[in-house]
Parts: sequence; C-alpha cells; structure tokens
Amino acid sequence: MTKKGFIFDLDGVIVDTAKYHFLAWKKLANSVGVDFTEAQNEQLKGVSRKKSLEQILEWGDKSLSEEEFIELMVLKNDDYLSYVDKMDENEILPDVPKILNFLIEEGHPIALGSASKNARNILEKVNLLSYFNTIVDGNSVTKGKPNPEVFFKAAKALKVPPKDCIVFEDARAGIKAANLAGMISIGIGQKDVLHEANYVFNDFTEISIDFIKSLINN
Repeated sequence: MTKKGFIFDLDGVIVDTAKYHFLAWKKLANSVGVDFTEAQNEQLKGVSRKKSLEQILEWGDKSLSEEEFIELMVLKNDDYLSYVDKMDENEILPDVPKILNFLIEEGHPIALGSASKNARNILEKVNLLSYFNTIVDGNSVTKGKPNPEVFFKAAKALKVPPKDCIVFEDARAGIKAANLAGMISIGIGQKDVLHEANYVFNDFTEISIDFIKSLINN
C-alpha cells in the first residue's frame, strides 16, 4: 500500500474561524467607511491578510498611507485574536476528529496547510496540535494560495510525493492551489463555489471511512 499524505486547511475545514474573520474585517472596513458583506468575506477565504485589506480598500475605492495600512492589519489581527483566545474543543467542526483518528490509526502522515499565521495557536486552543506531523502556515510561505507553495512544502515535510497527497479545502483559491500541485482536492462547502475540486462535501459528516479508504487504495 502506497503511503498517502493528508493535508488539511484550517479555517472552515477543521474549525470555523471564518465567522471571526468576518467580524474583524467588517469592523475594520466600517472604520474606514467601507461596507462589508458576508458574500465579500467568502471571496477573502484563503487569501492573505495583506491581499484581503487591499481588496477591501479596492471595493470601497479607498487609499491609505503605508503606515495606516500596516496599523490596520495589526488592529484586524488583534481583533481576530481576541475571538481566538476564547476558542476550545467545541469549535472543532463535526466529524473532523473521526477522520483524523482513522488516519493516525492507519499510519498516514497529516499536515496542516493554511494561510493563517495563527494556525498553531488555534490548534493548541482546540487540542488538535498533536495530530499533525507538520504545520505549514502563513509564517512558512512567501506566496499565498492559489500558488501551490504551501502544499508543496507540506508534501516535502511529510516525505510524500505530491501525486500521493490529498487536500481538504473550503476556499476556491485553496482548491486551485491543490490542483496546481497535482494533488487530489476535496472541497468542504458549497458545490457551486468549489466545483473545481475532485470531490465536494458539505462537511465531514458526509465523508465516510470507506471513502477515505478508497482514496488510500487508489
């Protein structure tokens, strides 16, 4: 049996921190006179903080000095972290531990591949840090998704060829990155948004152990 590598995004896949990003971005956008909707927040999923702020300013046709821009990025992160600090195991999305436990029992290495610079902190808060053989996050990469750098680095750390890696993602940019890396992409979320993925499920409650076994044996 070929060893497979399993790579999980964090936000919206393992935990739902998207709601906290939305609240923090909305507060920031409103503070500079820009409206911000949940639909716009969807477009920022998997996108770096810098690129997200640039996009918000573009939507509102606003410009800031470099100093103000940096200050706002720090404020947004502080606001977001105030929510993260209150996180616990109840924040883990349904049936995620079921899949993680099965992969560990079967001896398949697991990586986190996330744009978040707070990934390690969040995994500690929800008591999942020990499940991961390696963590590749926003502190480890220079190019954000849809660039596949994060997934190539994760595969290398797991010592598994990219073609034998399976990626779980909730963002269009993440699915594109997985596909560009030549990995199997599994979308977690809406089919119409994640239609470029090899497989799409609403959440992990729809993913059976038999399906995971079929990926392993493929």
